[in-house]
Amino acid sequence: MTHIHHHEQDPITILMEEHRVIERAIRLLEEVAARLDAGKQVEPTILINLLDFIRNFADRCHHGKEEKILFQTFSEHGIPVEGGPIGVMLFEHEEGRKAVKAMAEAALKIKEGDWRQTHLFSSNAKGYSQLLTQHIYKEDNILYPMGGRLLSKEEKEDLVRRFEKVEREEMGEGVHEKYIRLIEELEDKILWSS
Repeated sequence: MTHIHHHEQDPITILMEEHRVIERAIRLLEEVAARLDAGKQVEPTILINLLDFIRNFADRCHHGKEEKILFQTFSEHGIPVEGGPIGVMLFEHEEGRKAVKAMAEAALKIKEGDWRQTHLFSSNAKGYSQLLTQHIYKEDNILYPMGGRLLSKEEKEDLVRRFEKVEREEMGEGVHEKYIRLIEELEDKILWSS
C-alpha cells in the first residue's frame, strides 16, 4: 500500500484535512461520553480503539507534523513561540495528552470490569473534545492563515515533502489510510447502534 500522494502541494490544506478527520473522532468521543453518562455500557474495545486513533493519528502523526515541522518553520518567519500563538498551541497539545492518558487508564480499568471508571473516562473525554474543538478552530482560523501567508511556494513544497517523510518514519507506510478506515468502522459501530 502506498502512502497518500497529496495532489495538494499545500501543507496547510493537508493539516486542515487531518483536522476534519480528527473532528470525526471528537464527535465519536462525545457520543461515547454521553452514553456512559446516561449509564449505558460501551464496548471497552471501542474506547480503546478510539484512543488508539487519538494517540497515533491526532497526536503522533498530526501534532508531530505541527511540532517538529510547521511551528518550527513559522517561528523562523518570526511568529513568536513563547507568549505567542505557537506557545498556546503547544500548551494545548500537552493538556490534550494529559486527558488522553487519563482516558487510557480509565479505559483499561473498564475493560477489566471496573465500571466505576466510566465517570473518569467521560469527564476527560468531554474536556478533551472541548479543548480540541477550540484548538482546531484557532489553528484553522488564526495561526494557519497567519503563518501560511509567510511561506513561499518552494517552502510549501518542502514542508509537504517533510510531512511525508515524518509520516513514513514515524508511522510507517499505509498507516494514514488504516486510521481513516478505523474511524469509518467506529462510526458504523457507534453512530448506527443505539
